[in-house]
Amino acid sequence: MAEQLGMVMVNRVARFVRWLAPWALGITAGLFTCLSPGVPPVTVIAYGVGPGGADMIVVGLVGVACGLSAGFARRWPWQVIAVTAVTWIAFTAYPMLVVASYYAGVTIKRRTPALIYLTVAGALVVVPTALGFDISTDDAGGGVVIGLIGAAAMVGMPYALGLWVGARRQVIAGLHERAARLEAEQAARADRARAEERARIAREMHDVVAHRVSLMVLHAGALEVSAPDERLAQEAALIRTTGREALADLRQVLGVLRAPEGDAVLRPQPDLSDLPALVAQVRAAGQPVTHTEHGEAPALPLTVQRTAYRVVQEALTNVVKHTGGANAAVTLRYLPDAVEVTVENGPSPAPVERLPGSGLGLIGLRERVALISGRIEARPRLDGGFTLTATLPAGGPA
Repeated sequence: MAEQLGMVMVNRVARFVRWLAPWALGITAGLFTCLSPGVPPVTVIAYGVGPGGADMIVVGLVGVACGLSAGFARRWPWQVIAVTAVTWIAFTAYPMLVVASYYAGVTIKRRTPALIYLTVAGALVVVPTALGFDISTDDAGGGVVIGLIGAAAMVGMPYALGLWVGARRQVIAGLHERAARLEAEQAARADRARAEERARIAREMHDVVAHRVSLMVLHAGALEVSAPDERLAQEAALIRTTGREALADLRQVLGVLRAPEGDAVLRPQPDLSDLPALVAQVRAAGQPVTHTEHGEAPALPLTVQRTAYRVVQEALTNVVKHTGGANAAVTLRYLPDAVEVTVENGPSPAPVERLPGSGLGLIGLRERVALISGRIEARPRLDGGFTLTATLPAGGPA
């Protein structure tokens, strides 16, 4: 956040400096015109004399006005050049001609207008200088040489500097544009790669996992129909129901993977109101489990409720997979500012064949709990059991 504010301030200062530069340069040139106006060519040509006191006041006012006009050089360069030309002819405003030549180099991009400007500006320097030299010294050739030197100094050099500044700005703008284009292309490639990876995962899950779960549901249904006793039929029905729910969840996950973000139609996620049904389902599968709650349940945010449900679901799944019928207990304690979810189990009553696991369940739980600013602790018990405790803030993420 601080870096963003710093960048905003830097950009604002840079914009202010860019806006101020023409005005400052023009006003400075106007002040130099007031202090050293030179000899007006029109007066010299007509009368052979310099300006008097009243003329000096006019020169100063026109110099300042011409300097202020430089502030519009970025938007109307030709108009500023015209004002400078008039001022030059009437009052020999040397500084303003330098400013106009610089902005001509910066702003004029096409060759023909640039040649026109250089020709006119050079003539404005050479012709009056040559005529003035001819009147005062009868040496027109020397006046032309001095005029060409003055044109190179007051027109050529500022124009070349303006060309360099303009070219540099174009290069920088091109680099910025190229960087933005590359960034956009990189983001597009990353999005495309993510979409392809999501589609690949969805295909693999559909082809492998969904197929095997479907076979499990099919066999459980056949066993339910042909079971020799009622208890076996109930167990088969439970397996079939659980498998169908797993397929529904799997289809939901596949929809999220295949659909663009935000386009998937999802069924409501389970929350704490679904916890008794989850415990009953696990108990019906033959796993001894109790469910107790302490304290008055507050109105918890849905994110907290869903996280608490997933904690209990993952913990009971691990109990079923790894303990083979050990006693389990689910306890919810409603504290003033949090809800504490504890799932613990005793030691396994007999050696069991553990089902394969990915080892990512607890990692996923830690990430899910951390998202809402909670904390989770998993530790073995001295008797060989296991305890999982998650403390979730009652107000949701901090």
